[in-house]
Amino acid sequence: MAAKTRTSSFSRNLSAAAPSQGPGLKCGPNGTVFLSSGIPDLDKILGGGFPLGTLVMVTEDAEAPHHMLLLRNFMAQGLVHNQPLLYASPAKDPRGFLGTLPSPAASKDEKSHKHDPDQEKGLRIAWQYKKYFGENQLNFDGQRDGKHEYSNEFDLRKPLERHFLSVQRVDCVSIQDSPNLSALQDRSATFLSQFPRNDGSISCAGRIAIQSFSAPQCAYSNMEWDMLSFIRSLKSMVRSSNAVALITFPPSLLSPSSCKRWQHMADTLLSVRAIPDEDKELSQLLTGYQDMVGFLNVHKVARINTQVPVILEATTFSIKLQKRRFLVLECLNQAPVDGSSGTSYGTSASCSGSSGTGNLDF
Repeated sequence: MAAKTRTSSFSRNLSAAAPSQGPGLKCGPNGTVFLSSGIPDLDKILGGGFPLGTLVMVTEDAEAPHHMLLLRNFMAQGLVHNQPLLYASPAKDPRGFLGTLPSPAASKDEKSHKHDPDQEKGLRIAWQYKKYFGENQLNFDGQRDGKHEYSNEFDLRKPLERHFLSVQRVDCVSIQDSPNLSALQDRSATFLSQFPRNDGSISCAGRIAIQSFSAPQCAYSNMEWDMLSFIRSLKSMVRSSNAVALITFPPSLLSPSSCKRWQHMADTLLSVRAIPDEDKELSQLLTGYQDMVGFLNVHKVARINTQVPVILEATTFSIKLQKRRFLVLECLNQAPVDGSSGTSYGTSASCSGSSGTGNLDF
Protein backbone atom coordinates (compact mmCIF):
# COMPACT_ATOMS: atom_id res chain seq x y z
CA MET A 1 0.00 0.00 0.00
CA ALA A 2 1.46 3.34 -1.05
CA ALA A 3 2.18 5.75 1.75
CA LYS A 4 -0.01 8.83 1.86
CA THR A 5 1.85 12.01 1.12
CA ARG A 6 1.84 14.38 4.05
CA THR A 7 0.98 17.97 3.33
CA SER A 8 1.06 20.95 5.62
CA SER A 9 -1.40 23.80 5.69
CA PHE A 10 1.18 25.94 3.89
CA SER A 11 1.70 23.64 0.92
CA ARG A 12 0.04 24.41 -2.38
CA ASN A 13 -2.81 22.15 -3.42
CA LEU A 14 -2.16 21.53 -7.10
CA SER A 15 -5.50 19.82 -7.64
CA ALA A 16 -7.31 23.00 -6.60
CA ALA A 17 -5.24 25.23 -8.86
CA ALA A 18 -7.08 27.60 -11.13
CA PRO A 19 -8.12 26.09 -14.46
CA SER A 20 -6.45 27.22 -17.64
CA GLN A 21 -8.15 30.24 -19.14
CA GLY A 22 -8.76 31.44 -22.64
CA PRO A 23 -8.03 34.90 -24.07
CA GLY A 24 -9.45 37.88 -22.23
CA LEU A 25 -10.10 36.02 -18.98
CA LYS A 26 -8.59 36.46 -15.52
CA CYS A 27 -8.79 34.29 -12.41
CA GLY A 28 -9.97 35.87 -9.18
CA PRO A 29 -10.60 34.76 -5.59
CA ASN A 30 -12.87 31.81 -4.71
CA GLY A 31 -12.54 30.29 -8.16
CA THR A 32 -14.11 33.30 -9.87
CA VAL A 33 -13.15 34.00 -13.48
CA PHE A 34 -13.53 37.57 -14.75
CA LEU A 35 -13.83 39.12 -18.15
CA SER A 36 -13.17 42.81 -18.66
CA SER A 37 -15.84 45.47 -18.92
CA GLY A 38 -13.71 47.30 -21.47
CA ILE A 39 -13.05 50.15 -19.01
CA PRO A 40 -9.89 49.66 -16.89
CA ASP A 41 -11.15 51.97 -14.14
CA LEU A 42 -14.44 50.06 -13.87
CA ASP A 43 -12.60 46.74 -13.66
CA LYS A 44 -10.62 48.05 -10.70
CA ILE A 45 -13.77 49.34 -9.00
CA LEU A 46 -15.54 45.98 -9.40
CA GLY A 47 -12.53 44.00 -8.18
CA GLY A 48 -11.44 42.60 -11.54
CA GLY A 49 -14.33 42.94 -13.97
CA PHE A 50 -17.57 41.03 -14.60
CA PRO A 51 -17.55 37.45 -13.23
CA LEU A 52 -18.52 34.73 -15.68
CA GLY A 53 -22.10 33.54 -15.25
CA THR A 54 -23.50 36.89 -14.08
CA LEU A 55 -26.12 39.34 -15.31
CA VAL A 56 -25.16 43.02 -15.51
CA MET A 57 -27.84 45.69 -15.77
CA VAL A 58 -27.35 49.39 -16.51
CA THR A 59 -30.16 51.89 -15.96
CA GLU A 60 -30.20 54.58 -18.65
CA ASP A 61 -30.63 58.31 -18.31
CA ALA A 62 -33.37 59.88 -20.40
CA GLU A 63 -31.34 63.09 -20.84
CA ALA A 64 -28.19 61.62 -22.44
CA PRO A 65 -27.07 58.27 -23.93
CA HIS A 66 -24.15 57.76 -21.55
CA HIS A 67 -25.03 54.07 -21.26
CA MET A 68 -23.82 53.69 -24.85
CA LEU A 69 -20.27 54.43 -23.67
CA LEU A 70 -20.35 51.40 -21.36
CA LEU A 71 -22.06 49.26 -23.99
CA ARG A 72 -19.58 50.10 -26.76
CA ASN A 73 -16.52 49.38 -24.62
CA PHE A 74 -18.04 46.12 -23.36
CA MET A 75 -18.72 44.90 -26.90
CA ALA A 76 -15.39 46.10 -28.34
CA GLN A 77 -13.38 44.44 -25.55
CA GLY A 78 -14.97 41.09 -26.33
CA LEU A 79 -14.35 41.37 -30.07
CA VAL A 80 -10.72 42.33 -29.50
CA HIS A 81 -10.28 39.12 -27.48
CA ASN A 82 -12.10 37.11 -30.18
CA GLN A 83 -15.00 36.34 -27.84
CA PRO A 84 -18.35 35.60 -29.55
CA LEU A 85 -20.97 38.32 -29.16
CA LEU A 86 -24.77 38.36 -29.32
CA TYR A 87 -26.07 41.91 -29.76
CA ALA A 88 -29.79 42.74 -29.56
CA SER A 89 -31.00 46.24 -30.39
CA PRO A 90 -34.33 48.02 -30.96
CA ALA A 91 -32.87 49.45 -34.18
CA LYS A 92 -33.88 48.08 -37.58
CA ASP A 93 -30.28 47.37 -38.59
CA PRO A 94 -28.32 46.49 -35.45
CA ARG A 95 -25.23 45.52 -37.44
CA GLY A 96 -24.75 49.19 -38.36
CA PHE A 97 -24.05 49.91 -34.69
CA LEU A 98 -20.89 47.80 -34.91
CA GLY A 99 -19.29 50.55 -37.00
CA THR A 100 -19.40 52.87 -33.96
CA LEU A 101 -17.38 50.55 -31.70
CA PRO A 102 -14.05 52.07 -30.58
CA SER A 103 -10.61 50.72 -31.38
CA PRO A 104 -8.04 49.82 -28.69
CA ALA A 105 -5.30 52.37 -28.19
CA ALA A 106 -1.64 51.44 -28.14
CA SER A 107 -0.45 50.47 -24.67
CA LYS A 108 2.20 52.46 -22.85
CA ASP A 109 4.68 49.58 -23.12
CA GLU A 110 4.24 49.38 -26.89
CA LYS A 111 4.77 53.12 -27.23
CA SER A 112 7.89 53.07 -25.08
CA HIS A 113 9.40 50.18 -27.04
CA LYS A 114 8.75 51.99 -30.31
CA HIS A 115 10.53 55.13 -29.15
CA ASP A 116 13.31 53.38 -27.23
CA PRO A 117 14.09 49.85 -28.43
CA ASP A 118 17.04 49.54 -26.04
CA GLN A 119 14.81 50.15 -23.01
CA GLU A 120 13.74 46.52 -22.81
CA LYS A 121 17.34 45.37 -22.42
CA GLY A 122 18.02 47.85 -19.63
CA LEU A 123 14.86 46.93 -17.68
CA ARG A 124 15.11 43.17 -18.13
CA ILE A 125 16.43 42.64 -14.62
CA ALA A 126 13.81 44.93 -13.09
CA TRP A 127 10.99 42.96 -14.70
CA GLN A 128 12.22 39.80 -12.96
CA TYR A 129 11.22 41.30 -9.61
CA LYS A 130 7.61 41.73 -10.70
CA LYS A 131 6.86 38.15 -9.66
CA TYR A 132 7.32 39.18 -6.02
CA PHE A 133 4.34 41.55 -6.24
CA GLY A 134 1.89 38.65 -6.28
CA GLU A 135 0.18 36.63 -8.97
CA ASN A 136 -3.04 38.66 -8.89
CA GLN A 137 -1.24 41.93 -9.53
CA LEU A 138 0.73 40.35 -12.34
CA ASN A 139 -2.35 38.91 -13.96
CA PHE A 140 -4.23 42.19 -13.79
CA ASP A 141 -1.46 44.50 -14.96
CA GLY A 142 0.69 42.34 -17.15
CA GLN A 143 -1.57 39.76 -18.74
CA ARG A 144 -1.70 40.01 -22.51
CA ASP A 145 -3.43 38.00 -25.15
CA GLY A 146 -1.16 38.31 -28.14
CA LYS A 147 -1.09 42.04 -28.81
CA HIS A 148 -3.99 43.02 -26.55
CA GLU A 149 -4.21 43.44 -22.79
CA TYR A 150 -6.85 42.03 -20.48
CA SER A 151 -8.44 45.47 -20.22
CA ASN A 152 -7.74 47.90 -23.06
CA GLU A 153 -8.08 51.65 -23.28
CA PHE A 154 -10.32 52.40 -26.25
CA ASP A 155 -10.06 55.43 -28.49
CA LEU A 156 -13.64 56.63 -28.95
CA ARG A 157 -12.70 58.56 -32.10
CA LYS A 158 -11.11 55.62 -33.88
CA PRO A 159 -13.44 52.87 -35.21
CA LEU A 160 -12.73 49.21 -34.60
CA GLU A 161 -10.95 47.44 -37.43
CA ARG A 162 -13.17 45.42 -39.73
CA HIS A 163 -11.41 42.10 -39.26
CA PHE A 164 -12.77 41.97 -35.68
CA LEU A 165 -16.36 42.11 -36.98
CA SER A 166 -16.53 38.65 -38.52
CA VAL A 167 -19.94 37.12 -39.09
CA GLN A 168 -18.88 33.94 -37.31
CA ARG A 169 -18.24 35.80 -34.06
CA VAL A 170 -21.02 38.43 -34.05
CA ASP A 171 -24.74 37.64 -34.07
CA CYS A 172 -27.02 40.68 -34.36
CA VAL A 173 -30.73 40.60 -33.54
CA SER A 174 -33.32 43.33 -34.11
CA ILE A 175 -36.04 43.35 -31.44
CA GLN A 176 -37.96 46.26 -32.96
CA ASP A 177 -40.71 44.28 -34.70
CA SER A 178 -40.76 41.30 -32.33
CA PRO A 179 -44.32 40.74 -31.01
CA ASN A 180 -42.93 38.76 -28.07
CA LEU A 181 -39.65 37.64 -26.54
CA SER A 182 -39.69 33.98 -27.58
CA ALA A 183 -37.40 34.57 -30.60
CA LEU A 184 -34.82 36.47 -28.51
CA GLN A 185 -34.95 33.80 -25.81
CA ASP A 186 -34.31 31.05 -28.38
CA ARG A 187 -31.39 32.97 -29.89
CA SER A 188 -29.93 33.52 -26.43
CA ALA A 189 -30.27 29.84 -25.52
CA THR A 190 -28.61 28.77 -28.79
CA PHE A 191 -25.80 31.27 -28.28
CA LEU A 192 -25.13 30.27 -24.66
CA SER A 193 -25.09 26.56 -25.53
CA GLN A 194 -21.62 27.16 -27.04
CA PHE A 195 -20.18 27.89 -23.59
CA PRO A 196 -21.19 25.11 -21.19
CA ARG A 197 -19.81 25.45 -17.70
CA ASN A 198 -17.60 22.66 -16.39
CA ASP A 199 -14.73 22.24 -13.97
CA GLY A 200 -12.13 21.97 -16.72
CA SER A 201 -10.36 24.64 -18.68
CA ILE A 202 -12.27 27.62 -20.09
CA SER A 203 -11.26 27.87 -23.71
CA CYS A 204 -13.57 30.76 -24.58
CA ALA A 205 -16.30 32.95 -23.10
CA GLY A 206 -19.27 34.71 -24.65
CA ARG A 207 -20.92 38.10 -24.26
CA ILE A 208 -24.56 39.15 -24.64
CA ALA A 209 -25.38 42.84 -25.04
CA ILE A 210 -29.03 43.95 -25.08
CA GLN A 211 -29.59 47.65 -25.67
CA SER A 212 -32.64 49.54 -24.35
CA PHE A 213 -34.54 46.36 -23.53
CA SER A 214 -37.86 48.11 -22.80
CA ALA A 215 -37.67 50.68 -25.59
CA PRO A 216 -41.09 51.95 -26.77
CA GLN A 217 -40.44 50.88 -30.38
CA CYS A 218 -40.52 47.23 -29.28
CA ALA A 219 -43.95 45.63 -29.59
CA TYR A 220 -43.57 43.88 -26.22
CA SER A 221 -42.67 47.07 -24.31
CA ASN A 222 -45.99 47.04 -22.43
CA MET A 223 -45.65 43.37 -21.40
CA GLU A 224 -43.77 43.99 -18.16
CA TRP A 225 -44.41 40.52 -16.75
CA ASP A 226 -43.12 38.86 -19.93
CA MET A 227 -39.99 40.98 -19.86
CA LEU A 228 -39.37 40.05 -16.23
CA SER A 229 -39.79 36.37 -17.10
CA PHE A 230 -37.26 36.75 -19.90
CA ILE A 231 -34.72 38.37 -17.57
CA ARG A 232 -35.22 35.57 -15.04
CA SER A 233 -34.76 32.94 -17.76
CA LEU A 234 -31.69 34.68 -19.19
CA LYS A 235 -30.09 34.92 -15.76
CA SER A 236 -30.62 31.19 -15.25
CA MET A 237 -29.06 30.34 -18.61
CA VAL A 238 -26.09 32.68 -18.08
CA ARG A 239 -25.46 31.28 -14.59
CA SER A 240 -24.83 27.81 -16.05
CA SER A 241 -22.53 29.04 -18.84
CA ASN A 242 -19.21 30.79 -19.30
CA ALA A 243 -20.70 34.07 -20.43
CA VAL A 244 -21.81 37.50 -19.23
CA ALA A 245 -25.02 39.29 -20.24
CA LEU A 246 -25.31 43.08 -20.11
CA ILE A 247 -28.74 44.74 -20.39
CA THR A 248 -29.45 48.46 -20.52
CA PHE A 249 -32.97 49.76 -19.95
CA PRO A 250 -34.72 53.12 -19.37
CA PRO A 251 -36.33 52.95 -15.90
CA SER A 252 -38.64 55.87 -16.66
CA LEU A 253 -40.66 53.66 -19.05
CA LEU A 254 -41.37 51.03 -16.39
CA SER A 255 -43.68 51.03 -13.42
CA PRO A 256 -41.88 51.52 -10.08
CA SER A 257 -42.61 47.93 -8.99
CA SER A 258 -41.25 46.43 -12.23
CA CYS A 259 -38.18 48.64 -12.06
CA LYS A 260 -37.41 47.39 -8.55
CA ARG A 261 -37.84 43.78 -9.63
CA TRP A 262 -35.50 44.25 -12.57
CA GLN A 263 -32.84 45.79 -10.38
CA HIS A 264 -33.20 42.97 -7.86
CA MET A 265 -32.55 40.40 -10.61
CA ALA A 266 -29.20 41.96 -11.55
CA ASP A 267 -25.95 40.54 -10.19
CA THR A 268 -24.14 43.78 -10.97
CA LEU A 269 -26.25 46.94 -11.09
CA LEU A 270 -24.96 50.22 -12.51
CA SER A 271 -26.66 53.49 -13.40
CA VAL A 272 -25.55 56.50 -15.43
CA ARG A 273 -26.74 60.08 -15.10
CA ALA A 274 -26.02 63.15 -17.18
CA ILE A 275 -24.76 66.39 -15.66
CA PRO A 276 -27.12 69.37 -16.08
CA ASP A 277 -25.67 72.17 -18.18
CA GLU A 278 -24.13 74.99 -16.17
CA ASP A 279 -25.04 73.66 -12.74
CA LYS A 280 -23.48 76.34 -10.56
CA GLU A 281 -23.96 74.43 -7.31
CA LEU A 282 -22.12 71.36 -8.62
CA SER A 283 -19.35 73.45 -10.15
CA GLN A 284 -18.68 75.03 -6.75
CA LEU A 285 -18.95 71.74 -4.89
CA LEU A 286 -16.77 69.47 -7.07
CA THR A 287 -13.28 69.90 -8.47
CA GLY A 288 -12.79 69.18 -12.14
CA TYR A 289 -16.47 69.75 -12.87
CA GLN A 290 -15.69 71.24 -16.29
CA ASP A 291 -14.24 67.92 -17.52
CA MET A 292 -17.17 65.75 -16.37
CA VAL A 293 -19.80 64.45 -18.78
CA GLY A 294 -21.83 62.43 -16.28
CA PHE A 295 -21.94 60.24 -13.18
CA LEU A 296 -21.72 56.48 -12.74
CA ASN A 297 -23.35 54.87 -9.69
CA VAL A 298 -22.45 51.36 -8.53
CA HIS A 299 -25.49 49.95 -6.71
CA LYS A 300 -24.57 46.27 -6.58
CA VAL A 301 -21.43 44.23 -7.26
CA ALA A 302 -21.58 40.54 -8.18
CA ARG A 303 -19.84 38.10 -5.88
CA ILE A 304 -19.60 34.41 -6.73
CA ASN A 305 -18.86 31.56 -4.26
CA THR A 306 -18.72 33.85 -1.25
CA GLN A 307 -21.01 35.52 1.28
CA VAL A 308 -18.60 38.31 2.18
CA PRO A 309 -20.28 41.68 1.60
CA VAL A 310 -18.71 44.11 -0.82
CA ILE A 311 -17.53 47.40 0.67
CA LEU A 312 -16.53 49.95 -1.94
CA GLU A 313 -14.49 53.06 -1.25
CA ALA A 314 -17.11 55.04 -3.17
CA THR A 315 -20.33 54.33 -5.02
CA THR A 316 -20.52 57.42 -7.25
CA PHE A 317 -17.87 58.23 -9.83
CA SER A 318 -17.45 60.96 -12.40
CA ILE A 319 -17.39 60.05 -16.08
CA LYS A 320 -14.73 61.96 -17.98
CA LEU A 321 -13.43 61.87 -21.53
CA GLN A 322 -9.68 62.27 -21.35
CA LYS A 323 -8.46 64.18 -24.41
CA ARG A 324 -12.00 63.65 -25.70
CA ARG A 325 -10.97 60.12 -26.60
CA PHE A 326 -10.60 57.85 -23.57
CA LEU A 327 -13.29 57.02 -21.01
CA VAL A 328 -12.10 57.62 -17.44
CA LEU A 329 -13.87 57.06 -14.10
CA GLU A 330 -12.72 59.03 -11.06
CA CYS A 331 -13.80 59.50 -7.46
CA LEU A 332 -15.60 62.74 -6.70
CA ASN A 333 -13.37 65.33 -5.05
CA GLN A 334 -14.96 68.08 -2.99
CA ALA A 335 -13.71 71.55 -3.76
CA PRO A 336 -12.34 73.70 -0.91
CA VAL A 337 -14.92 76.01 0.63
CA ASP A 338 -13.82 79.66 0.98
CA GLY A 339 -10.18 78.62 1.13
CA SER A 340 -10.62 76.95 4.52
CA SER A 341 -8.52 74.01 5.65
CA GLY A 342 -9.44 70.41 5.04
CA THR A 343 -8.75 67.72 2.54
CA SER A 344 -10.87 66.72 -0.42
CA TYR A 345 -12.27 63.25 -0.96
CA GLY A 346 -9.77 60.72 -2.11
CA THR A 347 -6.67 62.50 -0.73
CA SER A 348 -4.37 61.17 1.94
CA ALA A 349 -5.75 60.93 5.47
CA SER A 350 -3.83 63.73 7.14
CA CYS A 351 -4.87 66.37 9.64
CA SER A 352 -4.63 70.11 9.14
CA GLY A 353 -4.93 73.03 11.49
CA SER A 354 -7.10 76.07 10.87
CA SER A 355 -5.28 79.41 10.87
CA GLY A 356 -7.70 81.13 13.24
CA THR A 357 -8.26 78.73 16.13
CA GLY A 358 -5.40 76.27 15.89
CA ASN A 359 -7.80 73.33 16.21
CA LEU A 360 -7.11 70.19 14.25
CA ASP A 361 -9.55 68.95 11.61
CA PHE A 362 -9.38 65.22 10.93
